[in-house]
Amino acid sequence: MELIDKDIPGPRRNFPGYGRHQPKVVWPQGANLVVNLVVNHEEGSEYSWPAGDGRNEGLAEIPYLLADARDLSAESVYEYGSRAGIWRVMRMFDEYDVKSTFFTTAVALARNPEVGQWIREAGHDPCSHGWRWTEMWTLSREEESKHIAAAIEGIKQATGSRPLGWYCRYGASVNTRELIVEEGGFVYDSDAYNDDLPYFTTVKGKEHLVVPYSLTYNDARFVLPQGYGGPSDFVDSIKRAVDELLREGRSGHPKMMSIGLHPRWIGQAGRASALREIIEYIQGIDDAIFMRRIDIANWWLEHHDEFAS
Repeated sequence: MELIDKDIPGPRRNFPGYGRHQPKVVWPQGANLVVNLVVNHEEGSEYSWPAGDGRNEGLAEIPYLLADARDLSAESVYEYGSRAGIWRVMRMFDEYDVKSTFFTTAVALARNPEVGQWIREAGHDPCSHGWRWTEMWTLSREEESKHIAAAIEGIKQATGSRPLGWYCRYGASVNTRELIVEEGGFVYDSDAYNDDLPYFTTVKGKEHLVVPYSLTYNDARFVLPQGYGGPSDFVDSIKRAVDELLREGRSGHPKMMSIGLHPRWIGQAGRASALREIIEYIQGIDDAIFMRRIDIANWWLEHHDEFAS
């Protein structure tokens, strides 16, 4: 039998990663765990008939997808995230003085400019989630490059600063990482779910930083099959992960954790109570801290040579 590993377009797969020799990371404040809260700010950029798409986005509160006509129910679910959910989450961050990262689309910010203003005023970190929700693999390389440029400009206009990170809504194309490296202004991308620590890869001879994200510790499981049955399930999952990652960190190998949030889901009051419990739990741990994604990326760039394995 032959082991096949073709040289095809896109990033090469890497199964070993850090292997048995994980970096002994030294995080700020001597933390054994850094946690990044990620708000996926997408509402208004999803596929919809009013946006001229001739189709509807799923991932509302029910699994039913209306295909051939405008779905007013799904539209209202997304509007809840923009009208109510986002503000509940933002005020909670203000209350606890937590700085987060916003995976935001330029179109969502254009439809709700106050969000961009609050991101800037509160000191949150804008990371590009694209110009709008787009299946990047359906675009030509030239079209995708235009989308990236439009996302940068739209987010910069809305928040006052260009995004320094990139994360595709539906997943990257085989060209995405090369294009953001060619653009030259991105510090990192998060189009990966394959580690508990940042790592470097090589893109056309250039060293490039990847800060992996998570679909495991993510409120999307409130609406996905076999997901969370209620807010307590979300809290339990996050607490168990925090405790286990802290155990590893205190044994000499500190880690990073991403928690994914969506205003239309976590912004519902009952679920927001779970977020409050999670924030209070983590803030009650001496050697766990919240960090913005750009701060994690910059720390890694500045200090990774110091991390003995």
